[in-house]
Amino acid sequence: MLPFFSSLYYEMETENKEVIPKQEISEEDEFKGMLWAGLQRTVPQEPELKEACDSKDNLEEHKGRVVWMRLRQSPPSQGGVRKEEGGCEYTKCEKSCDLSSAPVTSCIETIGEGSQRSDLYDKSFGQDSEPLTHQNVNNEKKPYECSECDKAFSRRSYFIEHQRIHSGEKPYDCSECGKAFRWYSDVVSHQRIHRGEKPYQCNDCGKAFRKSSDLIQHRRVHSGEKPYECSHCGKVFGRSSSLIRHQRIHSGEKPYECSACGKAFRDISTFINHQKIHSGEKPYECDECGKAFSRSSSLIEHQRIHSGEKPYECNECGKAFRWCSDLVPHLRIHSGEKPFECNECKKSFRKSSDLILHQRIHSGEKPYECNQCGKAFRKRSDLIQHHRIHSGEKPFKCNECEKAFRTRSDLVQHLRIHSDEKPYECNECGKAFRQNSDLIQHQRIHSGEKPYECNKCEKVFCRNSSLIRHQRTHNRD
Repeated sequence: MLPFFSSLYYEMETENKEVIPKQEISEEDEFKGMLWAGLQRTVPQEPELKEACDSKDNLEEHKGRVVWMRLRQSPPSQGGVRKEEGGCEYTKCEKSCDLSSAPVTSCIETIGEGSQRSDLYDKSFGQDSEPLTHQNVNNEKKPYECSECDKAFSRRSYFIEHQRIHSGEKPYDCSECGKAFRWYSDVVSHQRIHRGEKPYQCNDCGKAFRKSSDLIQHRRVHSGEKPYECSHCGKVFGRSSSLIRHQRIHSGEKPYECSACGKAFRDISTFINHQKIHSGEKPYECDECGKAFSRSSSLIEHQRIHSGEKPYECNECGKAFRWCSDLVPHLRIHSGEKPFECNECKKSFRKSSDLILHQRIHSGEKPYECNQCGKAFRKRSDLIQHHRIHSGEKPFKCNECEKAFRTRSDLVQHLRIHSDEKPYECNECGKAFRQNSDLIQHQRIHSGEKPYECNKCEKVFCRNSSLIRHQRTHNRD
Protein backbone atom coordinates (compact mmCIF):
# COMPACT_ATOMS: atom_id res chain seq x y z
CA MET A 1 0.00 0.00 0.00
CA LEU A 2 1.16 3.52 -0.69
CA PRO A 3 2.89 5.19 2.30
CA PHE A 4 0.60 8.23 2.57
CA PHE A 5 -2.63 6.23 2.76
CA SER A 6 -1.27 3.43 4.93
CA SER A 7 -2.13 5.11 8.22
CA LEU A 8 -5.51 6.26 6.96
CA TYR A 9 -6.47 2.76 5.86
CA TYR A 10 -5.47 1.10 9.11
CA GLU A 11 -7.46 3.68 11.10
CA MET A 12 -10.55 2.39 9.29
CA GLU A 13 -9.60 -1.20 10.25
CA THR A 14 -9.21 -0.59 14.03
CA GLU A 15 -12.41 -2.38 15.06
CA ASN A 16 -11.50 -5.24 17.50
CA LYS A 17 -7.82 -4.24 17.15
CA GLU A 18 -5.34 -2.13 19.07
CA VAL A 19 -6.09 1.55 18.46
CA ILE A 20 -3.39 3.43 16.57
CA PRO A 21 -2.95 7.09 17.59
CA LYS A 22 -4.43 9.39 14.95
CA GLN A 23 -2.12 11.89 13.24
CA GLU A 24 -2.84 15.57 12.58
CA ILE A 25 -4.51 15.54 9.13
CA SER A 26 -5.53 18.57 7.11
CA GLU A 27 -8.97 18.92 5.53
CA GLU A 28 -7.40 18.39 2.08
CA ASP A 29 -5.58 15.23 3.18
CA GLU A 30 -8.74 13.93 4.86
CA PHE A 31 -10.63 14.23 1.57
CA LYS A 32 -7.85 12.42 -0.28
CA GLY A 33 -8.00 9.59 2.25
CA MET A 34 -11.77 9.28 1.78
CA LEU A 35 -11.31 9.20 -1.98
CA TRP A 36 -8.64 6.49 -1.70
CA ALA A 37 -10.72 4.32 0.67
CA GLY A 38 -13.81 4.70 -1.52
CA LEU A 39 -11.94 3.68 -4.64
CA GLN A 40 -10.52 0.64 -2.87
CA ARG A 41 -14.03 -0.55 -2.04
CA THR A 42 -14.82 -0.61 -5.79
CA VAL A 43 -12.08 -3.18 -6.47
CA PRO A 44 -13.79 -6.61 -7.04
CA GLN A 45 -12.89 -9.37 -4.56
CA GLU A 46 -11.76 -11.99 -7.08
CA PRO A 47 -10.98 -15.44 -5.60
CA GLU A 48 -7.77 -15.85 -7.60
CA LEU A 49 -6.57 -12.45 -6.31
CA LYS A 50 -6.95 -13.56 -2.69
CA GLU A 51 -5.19 -16.86 -3.41
CA ALA A 52 -2.32 -15.21 -5.25
CA CYS A 53 -1.62 -12.74 -2.41
CA ASP A 54 0.10 -14.52 0.46
CA SER A 55 -1.04 -12.00 3.08
CA LYS A 56 -3.65 -9.34 3.68
CA ASP A 57 -1.01 -6.65 3.32
CA ASN A 58 -0.13 -7.93 -0.14
CA LEU A 59 -3.80 -8.11 -1.07
CA GLU A 60 -4.37 -4.51 -0.05
CA GLU A 61 -1.21 -3.44 -1.87
CA HIS A 62 -2.53 -5.04 -5.06
CA LYS A 63 -5.89 -3.35 -4.58
CA GLY A 64 -3.96 -0.11 -4.29
CA ARG A 65 -2.39 -0.78 -7.67
CA VAL A 66 -5.84 -1.30 -9.20
CA VAL A 67 -6.95 2.03 -7.73
CA TRP A 68 -3.86 3.71 -9.18
CA MET A 69 -4.81 2.41 -12.63
CA ARG A 70 -8.36 3.69 -12.25
CA LEU A 71 -7.06 7.10 -11.28
CA ARG A 72 -5.12 7.13 -14.54
CA GLN A 73 -8.02 6.16 -16.82
CA SER A 74 -9.51 8.08 -19.78
CA PRO A 75 -12.99 9.60 -20.15
CA PRO A 76 -15.66 7.82 -22.28
CA SER A 77 -15.01 10.16 -25.21
CA GLN A 78 -11.60 8.48 -25.61
CA GLY A 79 -12.97 4.96 -25.95
CA GLY A 80 -14.68 4.14 -22.64
CA VAL A 81 -15.90 0.59 -22.13
CA ARG A 82 -19.33 0.05 -20.55
CA LYS A 83 -19.29 -2.55 -17.82
CA GLU A 84 -22.30 -4.76 -17.06
CA GLU A 85 -25.54 -3.05 -16.08
CA GLY A 86 -25.37 -1.57 -12.62
CA GLY A 87 -21.58 -1.11 -12.73
CA CYS A 88 -19.50 1.91 -13.57
CA GLU A 89 -18.26 3.14 -16.94
CA TYR A 90 -14.53 3.52 -17.39
CA THR A 91 -11.72 2.86 -19.83
CA LYS A 92 -9.46 -0.11 -19.24
CA CYS A 93 -5.99 1.33 -18.99
CA GLU A 94 -3.40 -1.05 -20.42
CA LYS A 95 -0.54 0.73 -18.68
CA SER A 96 0.84 -0.68 -15.44
CA CYS A 97 1.48 1.51 -12.40
CA ASP A 98 4.81 2.43 -10.91
CA LEU A 99 4.11 3.05 -7.25
CA SER A 100 7.68 4.12 -6.56
CA SER A 101 7.89 6.84 -9.19
CA ALA A 102 4.84 9.03 -8.46
CA PRO A 103 2.75 9.39 -5.28
CA VAL A 104 -1.00 8.91 -5.53
CA THR A 105 -1.47 12.27 -3.86
CA SER A 106 -0.11 14.09 -6.91
CA CYS A 107 -2.44 12.11 -9.15
CA ILE A 108 -5.47 12.90 -6.98
CA GLU A 109 -4.58 16.59 -7.10
CA THR A 110 -4.80 16.55 -10.93
CA ILE A 111 -8.27 14.93 -11.05
CA GLY A 112 -11.07 17.11 -12.34
CA GLU A 113 -8.98 20.24 -12.30
CA GLY A 114 -11.15 23.31 -11.51
CA SER A 115 -14.12 21.20 -10.33
CA GLN A 116 -15.67 21.27 -6.85
CA ARG A 117 -14.39 18.56 -4.50
CA SER A 118 -17.90 17.39 -3.62
CA ASP A 119 -18.73 16.93 -7.32
CA LEU A 120 -15.59 14.86 -7.76
CA TYR A 121 -16.45 12.66 -4.79
CA ASP A 122 -20.01 12.09 -6.06
CA LYS A 123 -18.79 11.27 -9.55
CA SER A 124 -16.20 8.84 -8.21
CA PHE A 125 -18.51 6.72 -6.07
CA GLY A 126 -22.10 7.40 -7.16
CA GLN A 127 -24.34 4.77 -8.80
CA ASP A 128 -24.09 6.51 -12.17
CA SER A 129 -20.37 7.00 -11.76
CA GLU A 130 -18.19 8.74 -14.34
CA PRO A 131 -14.55 7.80 -15.04
CA LEU A 132 -11.63 9.79 -13.74
CA THR A 133 -9.54 11.92 -16.03
CA HIS A 134 -6.49 10.31 -17.68
CA GLN A 135 -3.26 12.24 -18.08
CA ASN A 136 -2.02 12.92 -21.58
CA VAL A 137 0.04 9.74 -21.86
CA ASN A 138 1.09 10.44 -25.46
CA ASN A 139 2.96 13.56 -24.37
CA GLU A 140 4.86 11.82 -21.56
CA LYS A 141 8.62 11.75 -21.71
CA LYS A 142 10.33 8.36 -21.97
CA PRO A 143 13.44 8.63 -19.81
CA TYR A 144 13.91 4.87 -19.29
CA GLU A 145 15.76 3.34 -22.25
CA CYS A 146 16.63 -0.34 -22.65
CA SER A 147 20.33 -0.88 -23.33
CA GLU A 148 19.57 -4.17 -25.13
CA CYS A 149 17.12 -2.99 -27.80
CA ASP A 150 16.95 0.85 -27.32
CA LYS A 151 13.21 0.74 -26.62
CA ALA A 152 12.16 3.63 -24.34
CA PHE A 153 9.53 3.83 -21.61
CA SER A 154 7.74 6.58 -19.74
CA ARG A 155 7.72 4.69 -16.45
CA ARG A 156 10.28 2.73 -14.53
CA SER A 157 7.81 -0.15 -13.95
CA TYR A 158 7.30 -0.64 -17.72
CA PHE A 159 11.06 -0.63 -18.16
CA ILE A 160 11.58 -3.24 -15.42
CA GLU A 161 8.90 -5.52 -16.90
CA HIS A 162 10.41 -5.14 -20.38
CA GLN A 163 13.87 -6.14 -19.13
CA ARG A 164 12.49 -9.54 -18.13
CA ILE A 165 12.21 -10.35 -21.85
CA HIS A 166 15.99 -10.03 -22.22
CA SER A 167 16.95 -11.49 -18.83
CA GLY A 168 14.46 -14.35 -19.00
CA GLU A 169 13.39 -13.57 -15.43
CA LYS A 170 10.03 -15.06 -14.46
CA PRO A 171 9.30 -13.99 -10.88
CA TYR A 172 5.71 -15.28 -10.64
CA ASP A 173 5.47 -19.04 -9.87
CA CYS A 174 2.36 -21.21 -10.04
CA SER A 175 1.83 -22.85 -6.63
CA GLU A 176 0.27 -25.91 -8.30
CA CYS A 177 2.85 -26.91 -10.92
CA GLY A 178 5.77 -24.53 -10.37
CA LYS A 179 5.55 -23.00 -13.85
CA ALA A 180 6.98 -19.48 -13.87
CA PHE A 181 5.73 -16.33 -15.62
CA ARG A 182 7.04 -12.87 -16.36
CA TRP A 183 3.82 -11.08 -15.45
CA TYR A 184 1.40 -11.46 -12.56
CA SER A 185 -1.62 -11.40 -14.92
CA ASP A 186 -0.24 -14.48 -16.70
CA VAL A 187 0.01 -16.54 -13.51
CA VAL A 188 -3.56 -15.57 -12.56
CA SER A 189 -4.95 -16.77 -15.91
CA HIS A 190 -2.69 -19.86 -15.81
CA GLN A 191 -4.07 -20.93 -12.44
CA ARG A 192 -7.50 -21.17 -14.05
CA ILE A 193 -6.17 -24.20 -15.97
CA HIS A 194 -5.79 -26.11 -12.68
CA ARG A 195 -9.20 -25.01 -11.43
CA GLY A 196 -10.84 -25.61 -14.80
CA GLU A 197 -12.26 -22.11 -14.55
CA LYS A 198 -13.32 -20.32 -17.74
CA PRO A 199 -15.13 -17.16 -16.64
CA TYR A 200 -15.42 -15.47 -20.06
CA GLN A 201 -18.30 -16.90 -22.11
CA CYS A 202 -19.37 -16.14 -25.68
CA ASN A 203 -22.99 -14.99 -25.90
CA ASP A 204 -23.34 -16.37 -29.44
CA CYS A 205 -22.17 -19.98 -29.07
CA GLY A 206 -21.61 -20.45 -25.33
CA LYS A 207 -17.92 -21.28 -25.67
CA ALA A 208 -15.96 -20.24 -22.58
CA PHE A 209 -12.40 -18.93 -22.18
CA ARG A 210 -9.86 -18.37 -19.43
CA LYS A 211 -8.78 -14.95 -20.70
CA SER A 212 -10.92 -11.99 -21.72
CA SER A 213 -8.51 -11.38 -24.62
CA ASP A 214 -9.26 -14.89 -25.95
CA LEU A 215 -12.98 -14.12 -25.85
CA ILE A 216 -12.46 -10.85 -27.75
CA GLN A 217 -10.53 -12.70 -30.46
CA HIS A 218 -13.15 -15.47 -30.57
CA ARG A 219 -15.99 -12.98 -31.08
CA ARG A 220 -14.34 -11.99 -34.36
CA VAL A 221 -15.17 -15.47 -35.67
CA HIS A 222 -18.87 -14.58 -35.39
CA SER A 223 -18.56 -10.97 -36.50
CA GLY A 224 -16.06 -11.67 -39.29
CA GLU A 225 -14.05 -8.70 -38.09
CA LYS A 226 -10.41 -8.64 -39.17
CA PRO A 227 -9.00 -5.36 -37.89
CA TYR A 228 -5.32 -6.03 -38.62
CA GLU A 229 -4.32 -5.28 -42.24
CA CYS A 230 -0.97 -5.90 -43.91
CA SER A 231 0.41 -2.66 -45.37
CA HIS A 232 2.29 -4.64 -48.06
CA CYS A 233 -0.42 -6.83 -49.64
CA GLY A 234 -3.67 -5.75 -47.95
CA LYS A 235 -4.36 -9.16 -46.39
CA VAL A 236 -6.37 -8.85 -43.16
CA PHE A 237 -6.23 -10.84 -39.93
CA GLY A 238 -8.31 -11.31 -36.78
CA ARG A 239 -5.24 -11.28 -34.52
CA SER A 240 -2.31 -8.90 -34.31
CA SER A 241 0.03 -11.88 -33.74
CA SER A 242 -1.11 -13.38 -37.07
CA LEU A 243 -0.32 -10.10 -38.82
CA ILE A 244 3.14 -9.96 -37.24
CA ARG A 245 3.91 -13.52 -38.42
CA HIS A 246 2.56 -12.73 -41.89
CA GLN A 247 4.70 -9.59 -42.23
CA ARG A 248 7.80 -11.74 -41.79
CA ILE A 249 7.00 -13.28 -45.19
CA HIS A 250 7.53 -9.84 -46.78
CA SER A 251 10.52 -8.89 -44.64
CA GLY A 252 12.15 -12.32 -44.77
CA GLU A 253 12.72 -12.07 -41.03
CA LYS A 254 13.28 -15.36 -39.23
CA PRO A 255 13.97 -14.41 -35.60
CA TYR A 256 13.97 -17.92 -34.12
CA GLU A 257 17.27 -19.68 -34.81
CA CYS A 258 18.14 -23.24 -33.81
CA SER A 259 21.38 -23.36 -31.84
CA ALA A 260 21.99 -26.96 -32.92
CA CYS A 261 21.86 -26.60 -36.72
CA GLY A 262 21.48 -22.86 -37.37
CA LYS A 263 18.14 -23.21 -39.16
CA ALA A 264 15.90 -20.17 -38.64
CA PHE A 265 12.11 -19.90 -38.42
CA ARG A 266 9.46 -17.21 -38.74
CA ASP A 267 7.24 -18.36 -35.86
CA ILE A 268 8.07 -19.80 -32.47
CA SER A 269 5.73 -22.82 -32.69
CA THR A 270 7.57 -24.16 -35.77
CA PHE A 271 10.87 -23.48 -34.00
CA ILE A 272 9.79 -25.43 -30.89
CA ASN A 273 8.65 -28.38 -33.01
CA HIS A 274 11.95 -28.31 -34.91
CA GLN A 275 13.97 -28.51 -31.69
CA LYS A 276 12.28 -31.83 -30.90
CA ILE A 277 14.09 -33.31 -33.92
CA HIS A 278 17.44 -32.73 -32.17
CA SER A 279 16.26 -33.75 -28.72
CA GLY A 280 14.37 -36.78 -30.03
CA GLU A 281 11.47 -35.80 -27.80
CA LYS A 282 8.15 -37.35 -28.82
CA PRO A 283 5.72 -36.59 -26.00
CA TYR A 284 2.53 -37.50 -27.89
CA GLU A 285 1.88 -41.27 -27.93
CA CYS A 286 -0.89 -43.21 -29.68
CA ASP A 287 -2.98 -45.34 -27.28
CA GLU A 288 -3.72 -47.85 -30.03
CA CYS A 289 -0.26 -48.76 -31.35
CA GLY A 290 2.19 -46.90 -29.10
CA LYS A 291 3.66 -44.83 -31.92
CA ALA A 292 4.99 -41.49 -30.62
CA PHE A 293 5.04 -38.06 -32.24
CA SER A 294 6.73 -34.73 -31.61
CA ARG A 295 3.55 -32.76 -32.43
CA SER A 296 0.02 -33.14 -31.06
CA SER A 297 -1.35 -32.39 -34.55
CA SER A 298 0.63 -35.34 -35.96
CA LEU A 299 -0.89 -37.63 -33.32
CA ILE A 300 -4.42 -36.43 -34.16
CA GLU A 301 -3.81 -37.11 -37.87
CA HIS A 302 -2.33 -40.54 -37.09
CA GLN A 303 -5.31 -41.56 -34.94
CA ARG A 304 -7.52 -41.23 -38.02
CA ILE A 305 -5.81 -44.35 -39.40
CA HIS A 306 -7.23 -46.35 -36.47
CA SER A 307 -10.63 -44.63 -36.38
CA GLY A 308 -11.06 -44.55 -40.17
CA GLU A 309 -12.16 -40.93 -39.89
CA LYS A 310 -11.93 -38.93 -43.11
CA PRO A 311 -13.15 -35.43 -42.25
CA TYR A 312 -12.10 -33.70 -45.49
CA GLU A 313 -14.67 -34.28 -48.24
CA CYS A 314 -14.60 -33.14 -51.87
CA ASN A 315 -17.68 -31.06 -52.78
CA GLU A 316 -17.41 -32.18 -56.42
CA CYS A 317 -17.34 -35.98 -56.15
CA GLY A 318 -17.82 -36.71 -52.44
CA LYS A 319 -14.47 -38.46 -52.03
CA ALA A 320 -13.18 -38.09 -48.46
CA PHE A 321 -9.64 -37.78 -47.12
CA ARG A 322 -7.91 -38.12 -43.78
CA TRP A 323 -5.74 -35.06 -44.32
CA CYS A 324 -6.45 -31.62 -45.68
CA SER A 325 -3.14 -31.79 -47.59
CA ASP A 326 -4.62 -34.69 -49.65
CA LEU A 327 -7.89 -32.88 -50.37
CA VAL A 328 -6.18 -29.75 -51.76
CA PRO A 329 -4.34 -31.54 -54.65
CA HIS A 330 -7.43 -33.70 -55.29
CA LEU A 331 -9.52 -30.57 -55.91
CA ARG A 332 -7.02 -29.66 -58.64
CA ILE A 333 -8.13 -32.76 -60.59
CA HIS A 334 -11.56 -31.16 -60.97
CA SER A 335 -10.24 -27.65 -61.62
CA GLY A 336 -7.40 -28.83 -63.90
CA GLU A 337 -5.02 -26.58 -61.99
CA LYS A 338 -1.33 -27.54 -62.08
CA PRO A 339 0.49 -24.74 -60.26
CA PHE A 340 3.91 -26.39 -59.97
CA GLU A 341 5.94 -25.96 -63.17
CA CYS A 342 9.33 -27.42 -64.07
CA ASN A 343 11.83 -24.73 -65.10
CA GLU A 344 13.64 -27.18 -67.40
CA CYS A 345 10.84 -28.58 -69.56
CA LYS A 346 7.81 -26.50 -68.44
CA LYS A 347 5.85 -29.63 -67.45
CA SER A 348 3.30 -28.83 -64.73
CA PHE A 349 2.13 -30.79 -61.72
CA ARG A 350 -0.68 -30.72 -59.17
CA LYS A 351 1.61 -31.44 -56.20
CA SER A 352 4.90 -29.84 -55.22
CA SER A 353 6.17 -33.33 -54.26
CA ASP A 354 5.51 -34.53 -57.83
CA LEU A 355 7.56 -31.61 -59.19
CA ILE A 356 10.46 -32.43 -56.84
CA LEU A 357 10.47 -36.06 -58.03
CA HIS A 358 10.28 -34.94 -61.65
CA GLN A 359 13.21 -32.54 -61.30
CA ARG A 360 15.39 -35.51 -60.35
CA ILE A 361 15.01 -36.76 -63.93
CA HIS A 362 16.82 -33.62 -65.15
CA SER A 363 19.37 -33.55 -62.34
CA GLY A 364 19.96 -37.31 -62.34
CA GLU A 365 19.72 -37.27 -58.58
CA LYS A 366 18.95 -40.63 -56.98
CA PRO A 367 19.12 -40.06 -53.23
CA TYR A 368 17.77 -43.46 -52.13
CA GLU A 369 20.44 -46.16 -52.31
CA CYS A 370 20.13 -49.88 -51.57
CA ASN A 371 22.58 -50.96 -48.85
CA GLN A 372 22.59 -54.50 -50.30
CA CYS A 373 23.56 -53.92 -53.92
CA GLY A 374 24.19 -50.16 -54.18
CA LYS A 375 21.39 -49.54 -56.69
CA ALA A 376 19.97 -46.01 -56.33
CA PHE A 377 16.47 -44.68 -56.86
CA ARG A 378 14.72 -41.35 -57.28
CA LYS A 379 11.79 -42.30 -55.03
CA ARG A 380 11.84 -43.72 -51.53
CA SER A 381 8.88 -45.96 -52.42
CA ASP A 382 10.94 -47.48 -55.26
CA LEU A 383 13.73 -48.34 -52.82
CA ILE A 384 11.26 -50.01 -50.43
CA GLN A 385 9.90 -52.14 -53.29
CA HIS A 386 13.44 -52.98 -54.41
CA HIS A 387 14.39 -54.17 -50.90
CA ARG A 388 11.72 -56.85 -51.26
CA ILE A 389 13.74 -58.43 -54.07
CA HIS A 390 16.56 -59.11 -51.59
CA SER A 391 14.27 -60.09 -48.72
CA GLY A 392 11.86 -62.12 -50.89
CA GLU A 393 8.97 -60.38 -49.13
CA LYS A 394 5.66 -60.36 -50.98
CA PRO A 395 3.18 -58.71 -48.63
CA PHE A 396 0.30 -58.30 -51.10
CA LYS A 397 -1.71 -61.54 -51.45
CA CYS A 398 -4.58 -62.37 -53.80
CA ASN A 399 -7.67 -63.62 -51.96
CA GLU A 400 -8.75 -65.62 -55.03
CA CYS A 401 -5.66 -67.72 -55.78
CA GLU A 402 -3.24 -66.94 -52.89
CA LYS A 403 -0.67 -65.59 -55.32
CA ALA A 404 1.54 -62.93 -53.66
CA PHE A 405 3.16 -59.77 -55.02
CA ARG A 406 5.85 -57.32 -54.00
CA THR A 407 3.81 -54.21 -54.86
CA ARG A 408 0.19 -53.21 -54.39
CA SER A 409 -0.03 -52.09 -58.03
CA ASP A 410 0.97 -55.60 -59.18
CA LEU A 411 -1.80 -57.09 -57.04
CA VAL A 412 -4.38 -54.64 -58.44
CA GLN A 413 -3.43 -55.58 -62.00
CA HIS A 414 -3.55 -59.29 -61.13
CA LEU A 415 -7.04 -59.00 -59.61
CA ARG A 416 -8.31 -57.84 -63.00
CA ILE A 417 -7.56 -61.32 -64.35
CA HIS A 418 -10.15 -62.74 -61.93
CA SER A 419 -12.66 -59.92 -62.46
CA ASP A 420 -11.92 -59.65 -66.23
CA GLU A 421 -11.92 -55.88 -65.73
CA LYS A 422 -10.31 -53.91 -68.56
CA PRO A 423 -10.58 -50.26 -67.63
CA TYR A 424 -8.22 -48.85 -70.30
CA GLU A 425 -9.98 -48.46 -73.66
CA CYS A 426 -8.59 -47.27 -77.00
CA ASN A 427 -10.38 -44.21 -78.40
CA GLU A 428 -9.58 -45.30 -81.97
CA CYS A 429 -10.82 -48.91 -82.09
CA GLY A 430 -12.47 -49.52 -78.73
CA LYS A 431 -10.11 -52.30 -77.69
CA ALA A 432 -9.73 -52.51 -73.89
CA PHE A 433 -6.76 -53.43 -71.71
CA ARG A 434 -6.07 -54.34 -68.09
CA GLN A 435 -2.99 -52.14 -67.82
CA ASN A 436 -2.44 -48.54 -68.86
CA SER A 437 1.00 -49.46 -70.26
CA ASP A 438 -0.65 -51.96 -72.63
CA LEU A 439 -3.00 -49.24 -73.92
CA ILE A 440 -0.07 -46.84 -74.53
CA GLN A 441 1.77 -49.49 -76.56
CA HIS A 442 -1.41 -50.31 -78.51
CA GLN A 443 -2.03 -46.65 -79.42
CA ARG A 444 1.35 -46.60 -81.19
CA ILE A 445 -0.16 -48.94 -83.82
CA HIS A 446 -2.63 -46.18 -84.75
CA SER A 447 -0.12 -43.32 -84.49
CA GLY A 448 2.77 -45.17 -86.13
CA GLU A 449 5.08 -44.00 -83.33
CA LYS A 450 8.19 -46.11 -82.82
CA PRO A 451 10.20 -44.55 -79.99
CA TYR A 452 12.71 -47.38 -79.47
CA GLU A 453 15.69 -47.20 -81.85
CA CYS A 454 18.57 -49.67 -82.23
CA ASN A 455 21.92 -47.88 -81.75
CA LYS A 456 23.66 -50.29 -84.16
CA CYS A 457 21.42 -50.35 -87.24
CA GLU A 458 18.97 -47.54 -86.42
CA LYS A 459 15.95 -49.82 -86.81
CA VAL A 460 12.97 -48.57 -84.76
CA PHE A 461 10.28 -50.34 -82.73
CA CYS A 462 7.05 -49.45 -80.96
CA ARG A 463 7.83 -51.64 -77.94
CA ASN A 464 10.90 -51.81 -75.74
CA SER A 465 10.61 -55.62 -75.57
CA SER A 466 10.80 -55.76 -79.40
CA LEU A 467 14.01 -53.68 -79.37
CA ILE A 468 15.60 -56.01 -76.77
CA ARG A 469 14.80 -59.09 -78.89
CA HIS A 470 16.24 -57.34 -81.97
CA GLN A 471 19.49 -56.40 -80.20
CA ARG A 472 20.14 -60.07 -79.47
CA THR A 473 20.58 -60.67 -83.22
CA HIS A 474 23.54 -58.23 -83.21
CA ASN A 475 25.04 -59.96 -80.18
CA ARG A 476 25.00 -63.32 -82.00
CA ASP A 477 26.96 -61.79 -84.86
